[in-house]
Amino acid sequence: MPKGDVEAEGFIDWRKEYFEIMSQNTNDIEIIDPNEYFALRGDNVALFGALCLQIKESNLVVVNAESKLGAGTSMEMVISKYLNKPVITVLPKESAHRKSNLTFAGKEIKEWIHPFVESFSDIMVENISEFGDAVISLAEVSVKTMSMIDDSMEYARKLLNK
Repeated sequence: MPKGDVEAEGFIDWRKEYFEIMSQNTNDIEIIDPNEYFALRGDNVALFGALCLQIKESNLVVVNAESKLGAGTSMEMVISKYLNKPVITVLPKESAHRKSNLTFAGKEIKEWIHPFVESFSDIMVENISEFGDAVISLAEVSVKTMSMIDDSMEYARKLLNK
């Protein structure tokens, strides 16, 4: 999201494309746009509360991770899990949070996905055109909850012998 009027000049709103494709791929969909509450800018408590309410009132959250995520999007993913909402993340190969054949500390990882993006996503797709199939797949997926944080720490504790 552009931070101020200067950045807003020339900004291409990806939401329009997403909304169009999502509307074509599902029946009876209502899309909630966070821009609806940006008149509250300057009152951070009200804006934060309004955006959290949008997530609470949603049936699912779609995250555009085609480029590097900002703090707001990352927090919206966390809040979605806090509120037990499914998250579909659009994460193309070779994007900021998904790389092939990376080496970390001498260990090659063929398919690296940022651990926080993966952990807070229920379904990941490469592009928004896969949205319809992702919604269908939600019926077969256990939506992650905040308990996955405790589960992940316990798993790590066992691996690290702590």
